[in-house]
Amino acid sequence: MIAIRSIAAAAVAVATLSTSAMALDTFRVGILGGENEADRLRNNQCLVDLLPAAIGVKEVKLFPAADYDGVIQGLLGGTLDYAELGASGYAAVYLKNADAVDPILTTEQTDGATGYHSLMLARADSGIENIEDMKGKHLGFADPNSTSGFLVPSVALPKELGMELDEYFAETSFNGGHENNVLAVLDGKIDAGVTWSSGVGEYADGYTSGNVRKMVDKGLLDMEDVKEIWRSPLIPNGPIVVRKDLDADVRAKFKEFMMNLPKNNPDCFSAIQGGTYNGFVEVDHSFYETIVAARKAKIGG
Repeated sequence: MIAIRSIAAAAVAVATLSTSAMALDTFRVGILGGENEADRLRNNQCLVDLLPAAIGVKEVKLFPAADYDGVIQGLLGGTLDYAELGASGYAAVYLKNADAVDPILTTEQTDGATGYHSLMLARADSGIENIEDMKGKHLGFADPNSTSGFLVPSVALPKELGMELDEYFAETSFNGGHENNVLAVLDGKIDAGVTWSSGVGEYADGYTSGNVRKMVDKGLLDMEDVKEIWRSPLIPNGPIVVRKDLDADVRAKFKEFMMNLPKNNPDCFSAIQGGTYNGFVEVDHSFYETIVAARKAKIGG
């Protein structure tokens, strides 16, 4: 059975126990919002099954957040031990408390890159062919704490367009995560929306990984129904982070488990990552300094 609690409930439970005791007994996994919750839980169930024996804890519990901020607050409050964040989400945690988490790993694309792209998609039948055609139209963002779904396009587009977003677009809106943002495009609620993708591989497949690939694999998206009209510069792949004061033995075993996961259990690796990658590579805070600076300048925290 999938172990589920709300992050708020986890915070109450943690208040009665020491951090070190919780780390040894229960390993708590934060899962970002923005995708159907049942899909997120199913894709991460293999961690519930495999991690206890691998890292020496009694149980693993999944905490799916309604949005990105839920996981950010869980990490800041010490009620989560591990999460995979976007670079902007990590920057949000770091700017609030530089001692909350450590980034330890990130994914490597099939072409060897350790980055991905923000893509802007419009309906194929909309008549919108490029970013110039979006002037005076409605642009959708995914989540205010998303790197590709807000931060990077909000910084890159004004430089490219020569004017601020509220001058160029008639309207912008947040649409509850990447999946919902693309669905809003398909439903005609917005003229175009930004989401994330490796940008590597076959377009018809939704590329090798990212939100569009997940949606294609789930039958929610046919790439013939959308057109890619803008692509950002390469964005650093988001980090796997662990609580900084996590038990050292658990931390070492967890890192080893994740590094070996693509070889030892490729189905689990593909499920939690939502696509095809070479595997994980080691990173530290220095890999995200540019995104931290961008978030601080744009959002302030």
